[in-house]
Amino acid sequence: MATRRTISGFSNPLVKFLRSLREKKHRKREKRFLAEGLRLLTDARECGIVPEMLVMATGRDPHPLLDALEDAVAAAGGEIVEMDVDILAKVTGKDNPQAVAGVFAEFDTRIANVDRRAAPIWLVAQALRDPGNLGTMLRTGDAVGAGGLILIDDCADPFSVEAVRASMGAIFTQKLAIARWDEFIAWLRQDEGQLVAASLRDPTDYREAPYAAPCFLMVGNESQGLPREYEEACDLRVTIPMRGRADSLNAAVAGAVLAYEALAHLDRS
Repeated sequence: MATRRTISGFSNPLVKFLRSLREKKHRKREKRFLAEGLRLLTDARECGIVPEMLVMATGRDPHPLLDALEDAVAAAGGEIVEMDVDILAKVTGKDNPQAVAGVFAEFDTRIANVDRRAAPIWLVAQALRDPGNLGTMLRTGDAVGAGGLILIDDCADPFSVEAVRASMGAIFTQKLAIARWDEFIAWLRQDEGQLVAASLRDPTDYREAPYAAPCFLMVGNESQGLPREYEEACDLRVTIPMRGRADSLNAAVAGAVLAYEALAHLDRS
């Protein structure tokens, strides 16, 4: 049975707690993150993931999906909180917030919990700094049926409000793992797995590359790319031809191009 309460003041400790989840240090301490919007929360519910706390704006319009969320939270014994829309705006940091937000427990992101045979393609990002790019890669993974996204070294926080929002709900559909390079490569070489890097070092054209499942497609930092030793450890290095003045694609875009090409190759195999 869910507990219910209504918040009417900005100084309420719960408001301060919810606002604190916009900062990484507080998310890490609480092991919780915030997701906003009926669509995101519905995607989570349909994946069997229910928020521990459902936060809703008073005076919101009724919606059957919102009713389903309330029922799911109630069945899980969670908490339902209502507050004025201007207070909710303080919580989310948006002037025009969605009418609903949820507090979720952070996922287990250990690389040891990844089942590499769960999908033919996995996305890997090294030192990805932009939360928008990170969220976009999660969304791409969902679109191509990838198993998930593996973050290597010091990446943006996948549980930040910006990354969660950019994922468009894919943070709930994709497996997420975080590891240092040494930990990742040791895990990868324990079993089957082809590591493919987007690279300019002795590459193969991405359309002619012999992709093999399970295929781990790796992109590097937005400005510096992958370290040389990481590229040299890969089974395959591929390049995407650039026909204009730009010398490279955005990291998330490059990951998407490679993912669709690899998927098409594997589907033909």
